[in-house]
Amino acid sequence: MPMDWDEFKSQKSSGGGGGPSPEFRMPEFRMPKIPKLKLPSTFVLLIIFILWLMSGIFSVGPDEQGIVLRFGKLNRTVSSGLNYHYPFPIEKAFTPKITEVKRVEIGFRTIDPGPPARYSDQPLESLMLTGDENMVDVDVIVQYRIADAVKYLFKIRDPDTKDLSGTVRLASEAAIRQIIGSKPIDEALTTGKGAIQIRTMETIQKVLDKYESGIRVVAVQLQDVTPPKEVIQAFKDVASAREDKNRLINEAQGYRNQVIPETRGKVAQILRSAEAYAETKIRQARGDASRFLATLKEYKKAPEITKKRLYLEMMKEVMPSVDKIVIDQKNQNVLPILPLRRGSLSKELSK
Repeated sequence: MPMDWDEFKSQKSSGGGGGPSPEFRMPEFRMPKIPKLKLPSTFVLLIIFILWLMSGIFSVGPDEQGIVLRFGKLNRTVSSGLNYHYPFPIEKAFTPKITEVKRVEIGFRTIDPGPPARYSDQPLESLMLTGDENMVDVDVIVQYRIADAVKYLFKIRDPDTKDLSGTVRLASEAAIRQIIGSKPIDEALTTGKGAIQIRTMETIQKVLDKYESGIRVVAVQLQDVTPPKEVIQAFKDVASAREDKNRLINEAQGYRNQVIPETRGKVAQILRSAEAYAETKIRQARGDASRFLATLKEYKKAPEITKKRLYLEMMKEVMPSVDKIVIDQKNQNVLPILPLRRGSLSKELSK
């Protein structure tokens, strides 16, 4: 049998009894077994507790608002950034997007935004009755955002679900049916779309404020307002005739706006000319009257001289424009007549 190191060492020190030396063998070294590490249960619980505490760390985006509930009751609101709340079930956090503009489609659904976009019609929503008892097909988009995150989360149920149970969808459909039902079909199809959008937006907002929904309606857009398919061609003919009527009215108004200013300008010109003529005649009459009075004054001073001067002035004005003949009665041998007309005198001289 092989010996271990201790037996070999004891025999060597005792001399071995004079017998033959035992065979030498290298001892076998056996590594001690390492016992399995057993973590204490308190350490495991500590790790679990730390992980549980770290589960309360949450972040709020720049377009979000943090709402923290403690045992199901509102405790506080937090701003964007890294925040902390007591882990579940003590506290719970919600982070709704308060700047995102959401939309509700009434009368149609967007299947694929495309391009090209694909839509599906929803006739149960789009067919509406107008105030004059006609049917129209109305497609509407309502855009809204969160104005009060607390009311939005806890005051209403299903505010923006895609099915028919959403609060915003139901309020919007009720509002558009109410407004369309108060308008005639001509107004809904043509000139009244802007007013319908504004009134629908106001009505939806009143309903949502009454519910304390925390929602602010941004816009209401009438995507399409058309008659039912069965009578759409007749309505197109009516719309075309109405457009022709409006075109003719606009042309007549344009002609009127052109002619009236021209006529007013001519009238003003004639009035100015008449006023100028009247002023000229008045001044001329006054001048003539002044000259007559001055002549009368001189006539009273020397009547004969004044008569002779007036006679000479008149002859000076009259004589150049009349034919004049000078007759010499004393001379019988020569031509007694001397025509003094300009043309005749030149002819006589040329002879």
